[in-house]
Amino acid sequence: MDPIADGLVNLKNCEMVGKKECVIKPASKLMGNLLRILQKEKYINEFEFVENGRGGEYHIKLLGRINNCKAIKPRYSVGKDEYNLWEKRYLPAKNFGTLIVSTPKGLMTHKEAKKAGTGGKLIAYVY
Repeated sequence: MDPIADGLVNLKNCEMVGKKECVIKPASKLMGNLLRILQKEKYINEFEFVENGRGGEYHIKLLGRINNCKAIKPRYSVGKDEYNLWEKRYLPAKNFGTLIVSTPKGLMTHKEAKKAGTGGKLIAYVY
Protein backbone atom coordinates (compact mmCIF):
# COMPACT_ATOMS: atom_id res chain seq x y z
CA MET A 1 0.00 0.00 0.00
CA ASP A 2 2.34 2.71 -1.23
CA PRO A 3 0.63 5.38 -3.37
CA ILE A 4 3.96 6.80 -4.59
CA ALA A 5 5.17 3.40 -5.83
CA ASP A 6 1.76 2.68 -7.39
CA GLY A 7 1.72 6.04 -9.15
CA LEU A 8 5.23 5.65 -10.57
CA VAL A 9 4.51 2.10 -11.79
CA ASN A 10 1.33 3.38 -13.45
CA LEU A 11 3.32 6.19 -15.10
CA LYS A 12 5.95 3.75 -16.38
CA ASN A 13 3.35 1.30 -17.70
CA CYS A 14 1.53 4.05 -19.61
CA GLU A 15 4.86 5.14 -21.13
CA MET A 16 5.75 1.58 -22.17
CA VAL A 17 2.39 1.01 -23.85
CA GLY A 18 2.71 4.33 -25.70
CA LYS A 19 -0.22 6.21 -24.19
CA LYS A 20 -0.28 9.99 -24.36
CA GLU A 21 -2.09 10.45 -21.04
CA CYS A 22 -1.94 8.83 -17.62
CA VAL A 23 -4.21 9.05 -14.58
CA ILE A 24 -2.76 8.63 -11.09
CA LYS A 25 -5.06 8.23 -8.13
CA PRO A 26 -5.33 8.88 -5.25
CA ALA A 27 -3.63 12.26 -5.34
CA SER A 28 -1.39 13.54 -2.57
CA LYS A 29 0.76 16.58 -1.96
CA LEU A 30 3.93 14.44 -2.11
CA MET A 31 2.88 13.02 -5.49
CA GLY A 32 2.17 16.54 -6.76
CA ASN A 33 5.65 17.70 -5.75
CA LEU A 34 7.19 14.61 -7.35
CA LEU A 35 5.31 15.29 -10.61
CA ARG A 36 6.47 18.91 -10.50
CA ILE A 37 10.09 17.70 -10.37
CA LEU A 38 9.47 15.28 -13.27
CA GLN A 39 7.97 18.16 -15.26
CA LYS A 40 10.92 20.44 -14.47
CA GLU A 41 13.36 17.70 -15.56
CA LYS A 42 11.37 17.29 -18.85
CA TYR A 43 10.17 13.71 -18.23
CA ILE A 44 6.47 14.64 -18.43
CA ASN A 45 4.72 17.48 -20.23
CA GLU A 46 2.03 18.90 -17.96
CA PHE A 47 -0.31 17.64 -15.31
CA GLU A 48 -3.43 18.82 -13.54
CA PHE A 49 -5.23 17.93 -10.33
CA VAL A 50 -8.88 16.90 -10.72
CA GLU A 51 -11.12 16.63 -7.65
CA ASN A 52 -13.44 13.63 -7.93
CA GLY A 53 -14.81 13.47 -4.38
CA ARG A 54 -12.57 10.50 -3.45
CA GLY A 55 -9.20 12.08 -2.83
CA GLY A 56 -8.68 13.51 -6.30
CA GLU A 57 -6.48 12.37 -9.17
CA TYR A 58 -3.74 13.67 -11.42
CA HIS A 59 -4.12 13.74 -15.21
CA ILE A 60 -0.66 13.70 -16.80
CA LYS A 61 0.34 14.34 -20.42
CA LEU A 62 3.30 12.14 -21.33
CA LEU A 63 6.27 12.92 -23.57
CA GLY A 64 7.57 9.35 -24.02
CA ARG A 65 10.92 10.07 -22.32
CA ILE A 66 10.73 7.77 -19.28
CA ASN A 67 12.68 4.52 -19.60
CA ASN A 68 12.28 3.49 -15.97
CA CYS A 69 11.00 5.05 -12.77
CA LYS A 70 10.50 3.44 -9.39
CA ALA A 71 10.09 4.30 -5.75
CA ILE A 72 13.04 3.45 -3.54
CA LYS A 73 12.06 1.14 -0.69
CA PRO A 74 13.10 1.30 2.09
CA ARG A 75 13.63 5.05 2.15
CA TYR A 76 17.39 5.17 2.70
CA SER A 77 18.98 8.12 4.47
CA VAL A 78 21.66 9.79 2.41
CA GLY A 79 24.32 12.20 3.62
CA LYS A 80 25.31 15.32 1.74
CA ASP A 81 28.49 13.65 0.44
CA GLU A 82 27.04 10.18 -0.37
CA TYR A 83 25.09 10.95 -3.57
CA ASN A 84 27.71 9.36 -5.86
CA LEU A 85 27.26 6.00 -4.12
CA TRP A 86 23.48 6.06 -4.63
CA GLU A 87 23.84 7.28 -8.24
CA LYS A 88 25.97 4.22 -9.00
CA ARG A 89 23.41 1.96 -7.36
CA TYR A 90 20.20 3.23 -8.96
CA LEU A 91 21.10 5.10 -12.16
CA PRO A 92 22.51 3.40 -15.29
CA ALA A 93 25.28 5.95 -16.01
CA LYS A 94 26.86 9.07 -14.59
CA ASN A 95 24.89 12.26 -15.35
CA PHE A 96 22.01 10.18 -16.74
CA GLY A 97 18.78 10.13 -14.77
CA THR A 98 17.64 11.70 -11.53
CA LEU A 99 17.33 10.65 -7.91
CA ILE A 100 14.50 12.40 -6.06
CA VAL A 101 15.32 13.23 -2.45
CA SER A 102 13.19 14.47 0.43
CA THR A 103 15.26 17.04 2.32
CA PRO A 104 14.50 19.49 5.13
CA LYS A 105 14.17 22.12 2.38
CA GLY A 106 11.54 20.07 0.51
CA LEU A 107 11.55 17.58 -2.34
CA MET A 108 14.40 18.10 -4.82
CA THR A 109 16.67 16.29 -7.25
CA HIS A 110 20.01 14.90 -6.09
CA LYS A 111 21.81 17.54 -8.16
CA GLU A 112 20.00 20.37 -6.35
CA ALA A 113 20.64 18.68 -3.00
CA LYS A 114 24.37 18.44 -3.80
CA LYS A 115 24.47 22.17 -4.60
CA ALA A 116 22.50 23.01 -1.44
CA GLY A 117 24.81 20.76 0.61
CA THR A 118 22.01 18.87 2.31
CA GLY A 119 21.16 15.23 2.89
CA GLY A 120 17.79 13.57 3.11
CA LYS A 121 15.81 10.43 2.32
CA LEU A 122 15.73 8.81 -1.12
CA ILE A 123 12.19 8.75 -2.52
CA ALA A 124 12.45 7.64 -6.16
CA TYR A 125 14.60 7.52 -9.27
CA VAL A 126 13.83 8.15 -12.93
CA TYR A 127 15.77 7.88 -16.19
